Amino acid sequence: MIQIIEYNGEPAEVFLNRAEEVKQDVSLVVSDILTEVKSRGDEAVLDYCQKFDGSRPESLLVTSDEIDAAVAAIDPELYETMQLAAKNIERFHMQQKRSGFVDTPSDGVVVGQRVLPLESVGLYVPGGTARYPSSVLMDAIPAKIAGVQNIVMTTPPDKNGNVPAVILAAAKIAGVQTIVKLGGAQAIAALAYGTQSVPKVDKIVGPGNIFVATAKQLCFAQGIVDIDMIAGPSEILVIADDSSNPVHVAADLLSQAEHDKLAAAWLVTTSRALALKVQQELERQLSLLTREEIARPSIDNNGRIIIVSDLKTAAKVANEIAPEHLEVSIEEPFGLLPLLINAGSIFLGHNCPESLGDYFAGPNHTLPTSGTARYSSPLSVDDFVRKSSYIYYTREALQGAAEHVIRFAEHEGLQAHANAVRVRVDK
Repeated sequence: MIQIIEYNGEPAEVFLNRAEEVKQDVSLVVSDILTEVKSRGDEAVLDYCQKFDGSRPESLLVTSDEIDAAVAAIDPELYETMQLAAKNIERFHMQQKRSGFVDTPSDGVVVGQRVLPLESVGLYVPGGTARYPSSVLMDAIPAKIAGVQNIVMTTPPDKNGNVPAVILAAAKIAGVQTIVKLGGAQAIAALAYGTQSVPKVDKIVGPGNIFVATAKQLCFAQGIVDIDMIAGPSEILVIADDSSNPVHVAADLLSQAEHDKLAAAWLVTTSRALALKVQQELERQLSLLTREEIARPSIDNNGRIIIVSDLKTAAKVANEIAPEHLEVSIEEPFGLLPLLINAGSIFLGHNCPESLGDYFAGPNHTLPTSGTARYSSPLSVDDFVRKSSYIYYTREALQGAAEHVIRFAEHEGLQAHANAVRVRVDK
């Protein structure tokens, strides 16, 4: 049963109960996989497919016929829902698109910034206990809006060497054409180094297990590819008061607890009565869940109900925890919004469950976890661009700046820097 705690102003560490993922010595295993894929390409990749996925596809690449067959095979209503979700995601992320700028601060001087799309991006879509077509949309659509021309999606095949139809249908909607039947660290290696079948990419985005996360970290550390983030277990924090419905609050806490035994769910409330009702409601709803064996340890081990004196204190606690998902389940949520500064995504009011954001509303559901919302952001169009600046000075403008540049360079002991200016302005 979830634990109830009275908050008395102590630091968040006292009651912060993020689960640490079981640490495994996987670095050596992953390093070997990276080395093998780098040296042997497709042959190594297929060997790992056989070893880890139980299948050895005849071709690593999904054909256009397979994609078309997948679209024809899935429920038409589900396909329509995914199309509507894609429109919402596209509408939201279009607001993030930006161009560069040009500035002319004085005569003869032009400075500016260019915003350019990455040339190629890899999307990792995990398999395992659940498949998430929503993640295909959330990862691919911002990349397309940014202008990325080459998007390569990898996802583990099933025992028969096939990718689930719903994943392929989501890729079709999002405009992903290159799809690789590949999962695990070997997929990250293939994207980072390139193989005979898998194009090398500039950046890899998408969550995965500890082997995938370690592979992303190691490839990034080698300087061969950029990554988005290292995703930890799912999290939700709900701020609630007497106006909140305990049935709704419990359901929302469980919406993240069912992801992973290591997921964390917090309720921060001003109401002791609500705290007790939610505690009881969690037990009732847990017994009805098909994924109870996952959700129950998450709630029992990593869940907390924290009773606070007022909503301002609730905001303080939420900021210290910096959750992935933050629900503000009160009558006037916009009044509290200015106080909430550390959260991946914020859901306002009684009619905005976290699952609305996961699938349909439009904002991205790839969010910072493990408290990293203090300094990082949801996946966005910005993740798929790079920026470069440019400078232009006329000879007269350089002469006007020369004395200052030379003085600065010589102060730092960099004579050649100073000379690069001096040779242009000395007569």
